[in-house]
Formats: sequence, C-alpha cells, structure tokens
Amino acid sequence: MPFTIVLVDDHQVLRDAIKEILTRQPEFQVVGEAGSGPEAVAVCRQAEPDLVVMDIGLPGMNGIEATGELARHCPRARVLMLSMFDDEASVMAAVRAGARGFVLKKACATELIDAMRTVVRGGTYFGAQVSDRLLSGVQTGKLRPPGRSGRDALSPREQQVLRLTVEGKSNKEVATLLNLEVNTVRSYRKTMMAKLGASNVAELIQVASAAGLIDAIKNDNARSETSGT
Repeated sequence: MPFTIVLVDDHQVLRDAIKEILTRQPEFQVVGEAGSGPEAVAVCRQAEPDLVVMDIGLPGMNGIEATGELARHCPRARVLMLSMFDDEASVMAAVRAGARGFVLKKACATELIDAMRTVVRGGTYFGAQVSDRLLSGVQTGKLRPPGRSGRDALSPREQQVLRLTVEGKSNKEVATLLNLEVNTVRSYRKTMMAKLGASNVAELIQVASAAGLIDAIKNDNARSETSGT
C-alpha cells in the first residue's frame, strides 16, 4: 500500500509540480489538496493521510497554526514543512508545532523525495541550512529537547487537561469540566504524550512531574485563583 499524502499550498502550480514529481514515485499517493490552513485541517480530518506537505504562508490560518491543529485532530499524520523561509523563528515555530521535517522550496526534487520518505517512516529531516537554525535554537535555549520544555511545550488548554488528568479525572469528567468533546480531550492527551515523549497517560504524568511541569501548572493555577478573589 502506498503512503497517502495531502499537499497544502496556496499556489496551485506548486501543488501540480509536486504531484507531477510523485507520479514517478509509486510509493506515494496524493489523496487530498488544500490552499488554506482551515481547508488543510478539514481535508486531513477526512482523508487521514500518512504525510502532510505543508507550506507556512497560508491564508486563513498559517502553516504553523495548521500543524498545531493537525497534532490535535490528526495525530497520526506526520508534517513536512515546505517553505521559502529558513529564518530561525520559522524553523523553531514549525518544530514546536509538531513538524517532523523542514525543506526549502528551492530544494531539488531528489531532496524533497528523500525528506518525504524519511518523515513518513517516522524519522526527521532538516536540510543543511535548516539544521543550522535548529542548532542555533538549541544553543540559545529557544528550543529544548522533547520532554524537557516545561510549560512552553504545552498550550494553556493542554495544561488544563494535564492538571485534571493528574487529579485522576477521566476523559469524560475533563470534557465536562472544560466544556469539550470527549474525543477532543483524547486528542489533547495524545498531543501532550507526543510533545513530552510519553507512551501512555501514566508515563505522561511521570514525565511531566519529573520535569517540574505539574507543580508549575498548579502554582500558576493557585496564583490565578488568589488574584481572582
């Protein structure tokens, strides 16, 4: 069975060019396309692809935001970012959002295919220039290894879900307390496990506790309640 792919770029000509390249690669099958961030999320939720080739500059919702949404709603899909920009801010934001690879649009077809093969099989791929940006981010503390990123690794809503999970609340109870769907709570938990390198809920709690994340969230919550009284 070929790996399924969704192509996301607001330029039809680029999507057509990539599709033409992939016609010579039987291991891949394009199952969807999107020209905006919201459309990308909708198409991926329906197609459930193995790989998403995502542009950063998208209308409605940029590629970074769309990648974050896919991490919640389509956790199985791996994202390869394809961009004109390799500045440190863009690379850092893409990695934090959950992208597994980053390739520049000026890359040759061979490099793009290599990146797709690597990412869809569970690896990570960053071109030479992009790797320099990643190294710079790690050295300056802007990007920390998975599982050690503290509160910055989790969104405010994920922190709320984690706190209630630590308190022993079930998915249904968390959903009720936060006015969410049960499936949404499950997606948040899966995303947190991926971000913190945990394989189950028990390990999620252990990793978060070891990183001091749980105490930090509780302290923030306590301060918030005090200031609100």
